[in-house]
Amino acid sequence: MKPFTHLFFDLDGTLWDFERNSTETLYELYHELDLQTTGVPEFTIFFSDYHLINENLWTAYKRHEITKELLSIGRFVQTLALYGINDENLAMRMSRLYIERSPSKTNLLPCVNEVLEALKPHYRMHIITNGFSEIQSRKLRICGLDRYFDTLITSDEAGVNKPNPAIFDYALKKAGADAAESLMIGDEPEADIEGARLAGIAQLYINLNDKPTIQPPTFEVKSLCETLKILSTSLS
Repeated sequence: MKPFTHLFFDLDGTLWDFERNSTETLYELYHELDLQTTGVPEFTIFFSDYHLINENLWTAYKRHEITKELLSIGRFVQTLALYGINDENLAMRMSRLYIERSPSKTNLLPCVNEVLEALKPHYRMHIITNGFSEIQSRKLRICGLDRYFDTLITSDEAGVNKPNPAIFDYALKKAGADAAESLMIGDEPEADIEGARLAGIAQLYINLNDKPTIQPPTFEVKSLCETLKILSTSLS
C-alpha cells in the first residue's frame, strides 16, 4: 500500500519561480514606464526596496490586517513614497500591469515537469496557495502545469491563509482526502511545513535557503529534484 495517495504542493517558490518571474516583470515595468526619470533610483535599489515592502504587506495580508486590494496597490504606493513620489495614478498603473503580466511568466524551478510527470500516474495532486485565485489559476494554465493537478485551493477561496490549519482542513475536504494519506510539499517553513504539521499532515520540506523549521519536518530535501528519492517506493 502506498504511504500517501494525495500530494499537496505549494505553488510560488516551490514550482513557479516567483523570484525570477517577479524580477523580470518589475524590470520590464521599470524601463517601460521610464521610472528613473520620475526620481526612482537605479533598478537594483528600487527592487530591493519594493521586495522588503512587499514582504511586509504580505505578512499583514496573511494576518488579515489588510485587504488584497490594499496589498496590490499599497506595495507600489509605499515604494514610490520612499523617493518622494506621491503619484497614486502611477502606483495604480504599476499594480495593474504587474498583475496582468507577472502570471504570464513561465519560469519554473528546476525539475518541475520531470517530477510532476513521474508522480502524476501514482498520486492525486493538488495546489494549496496563499496567492489570489485569479492569478494563481492563470499561472498554472499558462505554464501548462494545470494538467497535473486535480484541485486548486487558494486562501481567497478558503477564507484563511497558510499556516492556519483551517486552510489545510478545507483543502482535504475539497480534495476528498484524509490527512493520514496526504503529504504537503513546500518551501516555506512556517506557511507550508508548520501549517501542515498543525493540521496533522505529513510534510516534505524543500529547504532551498537553509531556513530552519519550528519542528523537524517528516522529510527534508534541498531541491524539488530530490523528491523522487523520497517517494521512490511508490513509483513502481
